[in-house]
Amino acid sequence: APDVPVIDQAYSKLSNSITVEWRAVPGATNYMLTAQDGDSFIETIVKNSPGTVTGLKPATLYRITIRSINSGGKSQPSPFRKVKTVLAAPILSVHAPSCDSIAVSWKAVHMAAGFSVSLMRSDGLGRMLKENTTNTSLIFTHLDPGTLYTIKAYAWNANGMPGDDFTYNQRTSPNAPVDVKVAFNSGALRAVVSWMPTEGALTYSVTVSSGLLKLRCNTSSASCIVPSLQCSSEYYVSVTAYNDAGPSKPTDAVSLKTIPCAPVNISIEEDEPGHLLVSWSSVSFGHYYVVFVKSDDGLEVHCNTSYTQCHFQSDCGFTYFISVFAYNKAGQSPLGDILNYTTAPCCPTDFRAVFLSSDTVRVTWAPVRGADLYETRAAGGSGAVLCKDTAAACTLSALRCNTPYNITVRSVSEARGSNTSCAPQYVTTAPCSPEIKNISKEGLSEISVLWQSNNEEAVYVVTARGEAGLWHCTSTGNSCTLMDLPCGSAFSVSAVAKSPAGQSLPSYSVPLETAPCCPNDLIVTQVTQSVTNISWSVGMGAQTYVTTLESPKGEAKCHTLQNYCLLGCITCGTNYTVSLRAISETGLTSSCTYQGYSSSACCPSGVKLYRVGTNGIRVFWRASDETINYHAHLRGSKGNFSCSPSSSLSHCDITEIPCGDVYTVVVAPVTDKGPKLMFCPKKIYSVTCSGSSVGIVIYRGKSNAKHV
Repeated sequence: APDVPVIDQAYSKLSNSITVEWRAVPGATNYMLTAQDGDSFIETIVKNSPGTVTGLKPATLYRITIRSINSGGKSQPSPFRKVKTVLAAPILSVHAPSCDSIAVSWKAVHMAAGFSVSLMRSDGLGRMLKENTTNTSLIFTHLDPGTLYTIKAYAWNANGMPGDDFTYNQRTSPNAPVDVKVAFNSGALRAVVSWMPTEGALTYSVTVSSGLLKLRCNTSSASCIVPSLQCSSEYYVSVTAYNDAGPSKPTDAVSLKTIPCAPVNISIEEDEPGHLLVSWSSVSFGHYYVVFVKSDDGLEVHCNTSYTQCHFQSDCGFTYFISVFAYNKAGQSPLGDILNYTTAPCCPTDFRAVFLSSDTVRVTWAPVRGADLYETRAAGGSGAVLCKDTAAACTLSALRCNTPYNITVRSVSEARGSNTSCAPQYVTTAPCSPEIKNISKEGLSEISVLWQSNNEEAVYVVTARGEAGLWHCTSTGNSCTLMDLPCGSAFSVSAVAKSPAGQSLPSYSVPLETAPCCPNDLIVTQVTQSVTNISWSVGMGAQTYVTTLESPKGEAKCHTLQNYCLLGCITCGTNYTVSLRAISETGLTSSCTYQGYSSSACCPSGVKLYRVGTNGIRVFWRASDETINYHAHLRGSKGNFSCSPSSSLSHCDITEIPCGDVYTVVVAPVTDKGPKLMFCPKKIYSVTCSGSSVGIVIYRGKSNAKHV
């Protein structure tokens, strides 16, 4: 075993250890240090000097020995040394009660007679503060806010021997931030709070309070956004800085008034046509209000007021979109309810009433803005007629004729209903249709028409309408006379009433027939001595005719459908009165008188031929009237010959006549018109020759020829 080592010195620098120094022992590889306190001891193996025994108790007296060790074993313990461990370090409890102070406290340390505490900025700036005390706490003041300080403390015993020291880093709390500014975002209802950064602050807390409501925002920067603020509210904003020492004092509160809330209870009234009254409830923190009114044609107007109502001009038939905003220094309130108000549709204009008949009127007007429907009402008489249509026209029927009506056209919209302010238009219906009571003949071409008059201030027009044309008469009474109606015509007679209001429907037509026309031309032709042919032109409207030849000796009459007639039993040489009656299909008769007619003189009798001289012939007859002149005519193959006697003679001579021929001889009275009558009897004579002269005249008989 190695030699016993000798302790040079033993001492304690830490409260839980003792350090031993010795001279090295040859051959020793290790050393065993032993610290004994009563029955307990602690051993530590070390390689060489110095060596330290740890795990000891503070302020405790120990017996320290050392033994050397090698492979052969351990040496005997060295002579002991008594060494006492130093005092334990005080365990500090440190905090910063304010931004410029640090409070330090600790528990009492065994065997300590006093304590020494020092404080210095950790960055080495400034001077160190040191305090010796027998107390277990002290406060360092007048420090820099938000600054990190290093604090060292140890206890010393009655001999002034210092014990272990205890080091603690403590930061003072920060100063309150300065230059706090609040920027309010009215659109997002949030506030941006900013400040100047303060020394030593690690974080900041912004408190926004309003009554019992508190909003907080924590940040490590020098600004913070506080969202979700309420409108029409006043908030108090303060900022507190924080570090590991604690909070600063809060800043003085900054007042923040948010934008006003959107006005509510908005009402719109049209106190009179053309004027809108917009009203609303007062809003907290609202300094003034702006009302925007936009019409559906894009035009917008606004009103600024500090009151809670505004007046606007309005037009009919428009829809207005109305929004109300409140304002203060913070800005404009959020958009509230947008109300729409539709004014009553405009009253129709360009009113026109056109009568289609006396009981039907067509009303038209110009379409107006805002109207979905039109309601037309005609009131008059004992009732009313109503018409509803989407078109700008309406036909009112079943009206009473000759009646005043007030016609009101109201425009109707689904949103606002009917515009009741539209003024009525006064219209009087056309006169009632007259009723023809009687038609009578006043003269040859005059017809009197009588009707029932049932209108006031009406002019009546009677019209006779036929193929011959139109004839009119006018009266304000109940009758008038149609003049110069043509004969032989059929008419339809109707009457209408006219007034400033219009014209009535025509009355029911009454047929009218005028008497047939007398023929313009009538020709009397004597066919034979006792038969006369009468012909005439067609009389308008006549169906049959009755012709009469009348004389003191008698009359001849003929009723025919034709326009001619043969009358027999005519006495020759007689003056007749000629008359004709034209009769229509319905029996109307026109009596027509014409120029008198004289029948031709009677034909002579006893016509004979006698030879006169060498080549002459005498024609002889018996005259029916000595005052009548006669004409003799001979017609043969060798020529025609004639002679006329002087007045009152009953014969005449033909001096040169060829013989050897057969002659037809006619002797007839001479008429006023010159030509002789062709219906007198014809006789045939044969004239023979005797030498170079006329021979015997032989009667051959009567001719069967007829005059056609």
